[in-house]
Amino acid sequence: MHFICPSTFPSPYIPHIFLPSVSVVGRSSLLPIYLSTIRHQQCGLYLIGRNGPYQKLRVATTTRRKIHSSSTRPSPPADQPALTAAAHVDHLPTEVPGDSLPMAKSAPLSILPISTVLRNLATTSISCSPILLPPSLAIMNMLAHSNQAVFNPDRNPLLRWFLKKTFYAQFCAGENAAEVRRTIDGLKKIGFTGVILGYAREIVLTEAQTHNLASCEEGPVAEECVRNEIGPWAAGTLETVRLARPGDFVALKFSGAGRQALYALKNRLAPPPHLRKAINEICELAAERDVPLLFDAEQMSIQAGIDDWTLEYQRKYNTRTPGHAIIYGTYQAYLKSTPTTLASHLETASKEGFTLGVKLVRGAYLGSDPRYIIHDTKADTDAAYNGIAASLICRKWGSVLKAPKENISFPRVSIVLGSHNLESVRRARAIRDSGEADRGTELAIAQLQGMADEVSCELVYAAKQCAGYVREKGDVPKAYKYIVWGTTGECMKYLLRRAHENRDAVARTKSGRDAMWAELKRRFRTSLGLAA
Repeated sequence: MHFICPSTFPSPYIPHIFLPSVSVVGRSSLLPIYLSTIRHQQCGLYLIGRNGPYQKLRVATTTRRKIHSSSTRPSPPADQPALTAAAHVDHLPTEVPGDSLPMAKSAPLSILPISTVLRNLATTSISCSPILLPPSLAIMNMLAHSNQAVFNPDRNPLLRWFLKKTFYAQFCAGENAAEVRRTIDGLKKIGFTGVILGYAREIVLTEAQTHNLASCEEGPVAEECVRNEIGPWAAGTLETVRLARPGDFVALKFSGAGRQALYALKNRLAPPPHLRKAINEICELAAERDVPLLFDAEQMSIQAGIDDWTLEYQRKYNTRTPGHAIIYGTYQAYLKSTPTTLASHLETASKEGFTLGVKLVRGAYLGSDPRYIIHDTKADTDAAYNGIAASLICRKWGSVLKAPKENISFPRVSIVLGSHNLESVRRARAIRDSGEADRGTELAIAQLQGMADEVSCELVYAAKQCAGYVREKGDVPKAYKYIVWGTTGECMKYLLRRAHENRDAVARTKSGRDAMWAELKRRFRTSLGLAA
């Protein structure tokens, strides 16, 4: 699954951690501000004002805020006109001052076991090292693609043991049902709401197979595709849905079904019969178990086909419980076309009366998508991501996500925000707790297992601080980890992609390393009685 993009973009992007610009209350550029609302919660007094002619919501707080709500996925909202007729607006709470963004008051990483902190520190240290990283990537690349038994973790017990204790343990859930459930239970015990579970096995096609997709439509080749590609993909995905529990998600990647899927997607055709049967079985099981499916975004050459299939299955499964999606599509904010595409899908959902499941990410195909379809600067991508997130959370059209036509009401949505960007996560939480947000909308925030733990743990810590509060307003942050399962050998290509992502996102990786090192020093000082 590619739902978290690297924080580093190729030229002309400047490699540094995502840090959207914010305004500070009190500067002359924000005047005149007139007070529109005064709100008080147990978490402190804060004022909501509007900047006269610009109509942009800003929040000034007297204390750092906590976010309060239920620890489980919210119940679907009741059928109320206020929830179904959100209209076009000219302002959204996208500009929240940095000093009012919700931040943890203590040490969020304290919730992690010491073994996780040490392993995380080792992994990020290697990823940051210009000396250690290149040979490490070369070795992992060899292990991921070698046909020799000695380099196959599934056939070399010593190699398998080493990888399972290090890189595999950092990023993966387990090789069988017992290991996967133990890992998921461990994450939930820490405080995560749930997981996004994916199956790591990938179909590897030869160059000849890739260039001759049409041959898979009939005859012996078609039978081979069903037997060796669609069959294993369907079996693995069904088992993934069985391993997940209500409140979890399952990631689904259509290209993993092999050549017939790729041919149909590339040509915007309906799923071929055997693949359609498999998808139907997966969706029915997911609906029966209440485990939403996240349909992954992929390269632009097949994305239009994925969008067609996603809308087809959303029409079928996202009408059963208003406000609760079973099928989610994925939207990549780094694409210039994403606001228009998402607005079109929202219009379809509004007209046809189904809930649109939206997973919003920055993007994951910088190396393969044409450069001209991607935003020119990182700042443009940041603005697109934050603007789209604000519209979804508030269920209102805005300056980024614009209504495609006049008088189009904003439909019900269910949201998964995939982000390793701490500022974007804090911003989304602040908007969710503002008076503009639609609190009946399902919202989850996710990061990859083994990465951005400083972001994830702040969400978990904030949720724990809210325990026991009578929540009339606000939300407990719902933190998720995306994690894959499969044998060590099956996970090697996934592990290689994570290693390359850490290499590309040097600034973010260094930030994670520094956070783990600071946490380790904090625990050492605490053990000596030198820190509270």
